[in-house]
Amino acid sequence: MSATATTAEPTVENIAPAIPMINVQVDGEWKQFPKGTRLIEACMKSGSYVPHYCYHPALSSPGNCRMCLIEMGTPKMGPDRKPELGEDGRPLINWSPKPAICCAIEVSEGLGVRTNSPLVEECRKGVMEFLLINHPLDCPICDKAGECRLQEFSVEYGNDSSRFEDNKVKKPKHVDIGERIVLDDERCILCSRCIRFMDEVAKDDCLGFVDRGGHTTLTVHPGKRLDSNYSLNTVDICPVGALTSKDFRFKMRVWFLKETKTIDTNCGTGSNILIGSRENKVHRITPRENEAVNAFWLPDSHRLNYTYIHREDRLKEPLVSGGSVRWKEAITSAVESLKGQSGAATAMIASGRMTNEELFLASRLAKTLGTELIDIRARAQKGDGFLVSDDGNPNTRGAQLLGVTGSAPGSRLPEIAAGISSGKITSLVVLGENPLHCGLSGIELSKLSSLVTLDILPNDSLKLSKVVLPGSASAEKRGSMVNINGRLQRLNRALTAPGHARDDWEILSDLLQGLGAEGASSLEELFKQMATATPALSGLNFGKIGDLGVNLKA
Repeated sequence: MSATATTAEPTVENIAPAIPMINVQVDGEWKQFPKGTRLIEACMKSGSYVPHYCYHPALSSPGNCRMCLIEMGTPKMGPDRKPELGEDGRPLINWSPKPAICCAIEVSEGLGVRTNSPLVEECRKGVMEFLLINHPLDCPICDKAGECRLQEFSVEYGNDSSRFEDNKVKKPKHVDIGERIVLDDERCILCSRCIRFMDEVAKDDCLGFVDRGGHTTLTVHPGKRLDSNYSLNTVDICPVGALTSKDFRFKMRVWFLKETKTIDTNCGTGSNILIGSRENKVHRITPRENEAVNAFWLPDSHRLNYTYIHREDRLKEPLVSGGSVRWKEAITSAVESLKGQSGAATAMIASGRMTNEELFLASRLAKTLGTELIDIRARAQKGDGFLVSDDGNPNTRGAQLLGVTGSAPGSRLPEIAAGISSGKITSLVVLGENPLHCGLSGIELSKLSSLVTLDILPNDSLKLSKVVLPGSASAEKRGSMVNINGRLQRLNRALTAPGHARDDWEILSDLLQGLGAEGASSLEELFKQMATATPALSGLNFGKIGDLGVNLKA
């Protein structure tokens, strides 16, 4: 063997087989799609929207609703059993006289589709008429109003009056089927999306249909409840208002909400979310599609963990020795208390919940103070093997990337505690954590000559802090984080911080400038500084991260 390493030649074993491309005619134009593509997806990719209810890209296709009916044809075959070709060299289409559903059919060679012919339009109007026969006219009080597929499609395909003269079928209303879900069977159009999600994705087969015909209803299986930690995803994918969230029910009209694209900060998965807010208050959090992270889903525990943002006891004013002061005085006091300490006598506890930009400044602050004793608190937890990570910190990878912690987060906290206990460490900076939850006791904290704390909520350690700096919650800040799989994602601001609380990076930048070190005048400038100093971030900026994030270089 040669001493010079060479790149291995590709072999049959290590080359992934190419997916065959299939020729399909969509509304008169020939397109190519990978084998296995569902016909409805091929139509959508061609720019021809097909209305649907039961179809969902992440679920199986039962063909329940029939709303996706299209005209379909196969190649016209000649006497030699070969497709007859037209002047353009393409197969001639032999159109079927009957419509077909396109959600449960895969593309095949030479297939033809018409999505907007008179027959298709008439079929959709017929399906819509049947769906509306027994549907209650309660849009004014329905939580789904404004984002209801039945409401939307009825405008285009519905009639202005009903030909149905009998009484509507009455079904159960306001049924409590789970800890977080209310069911109104009168609104259900039997699309079965919720049933398939619980069975295929959540792996908790607890929903099903009972009875027959016009009396079919959705219900939970005997002895079961819809109490999965993913139950609220059924509300997201319900195309009507049959399933509603107890947390959001009757609280806000969706058209009043401002939706902000951001990421979840409850664990290391970094699920993509939409924060729905109005008048600086969060009203709901829903999942945002990102196939590389969380697909279409979000755990209930994560989406409902937002009420702390609006607690009345939020830290809103900077404090020095327990008294409210202006920001300039607070920064000056913090700087003076830290300046008088040597590097060996100073330590810092940062947080895996901080953004990369904040961690970068925290690292610079530690270097400016001359201390190497900096670490974050580890949040090990039991994940669920799906979207709840074993790491309760959203940005442990970012902290490791920026050198704030090592391969074992939290391993230096015992050293910090021992240093404070022995009197070796007399100054401590705590960023976004309660030091009493980091292995330190109140007795140890009382020995410090300087304790500077940056946080958003009060805790028992604050009465021992010389300076308290009120920061911003995750929904109130911008920045970036790296999830457990090494994907860099963007955090966006949905709210403004209460009172005189400020962005954490601005506070850290002021502290650095007060100590004579370099700060930053904008978040974009700060990211540029961080990217210049960090090879894995080289060449990136907020625009390049985009809405869906990017995988970092190894």
